[in-house]
Formats: sequence, C-alpha cells, structure tokens
Amino acid sequence: MKDYSEKRDFHRMQVNSEIEITDSKGETFAGVCRDLSAAGMQLYVEQPVAIGEELKTVLHPTSDQFPPLETVCEVIRCEPEGDGFLIGANISEVTR
Repeated sequence: MKDYSEKRDFHRMQVNSEIEITDSKGETFAGVCRDLSAAGMQLYVEQPVAIGEELKTVLHPTSDQFPPLETVCEVIRCEPEGDGFLIGANISEVTR
C-alpha cells in the first residue's frame, strides 16, 4: 500500500512552460502548463473553459533536440486563480 504522499499513480513534473491550446471550436489560445504527469496536466489560462471540453495542446520543448508534446485532453476541473483560471485536464491521447 502506498503511503499518503505517494497516492498518485504517476508523479507530477513541474513544468511552468507556455503551451498552445485549441478548443473544440478550433479557437487557439495560450496558457501555461504548470505541471505534467503521464495521465494529466495542470494549465493556467486567462479565460474559463467548460468541464468536459476537449482540448488539443502543443507543448514546445526548450531545446530543438526534442519534438513538441502534442496531446488531446479533457477538462475535469476549472477554478479561478488570481487573474485567470487553473485547469485540471486528463490526457486521453498523446498524438506526438
């Protein structure tokens, strides 16, 4: 049995990198990926996004040695934070 600090199936990696987000209407906007795990990510955005919304994301690497990480995610949480919103999203597919 995992102790309390290890309850998650996947460890989170602190990222704090700009991310390109496209919603189901095809509108693209910028956000900040705050953390990333094998199953999900936490995003900071300026506008609220509906729970259940499907998002496509592109996280560009800081080096040309790696390709961008492209995913399809589902929003499971969207809460106000500061001047924006904090989104919790489950990754349903890694497309690249």
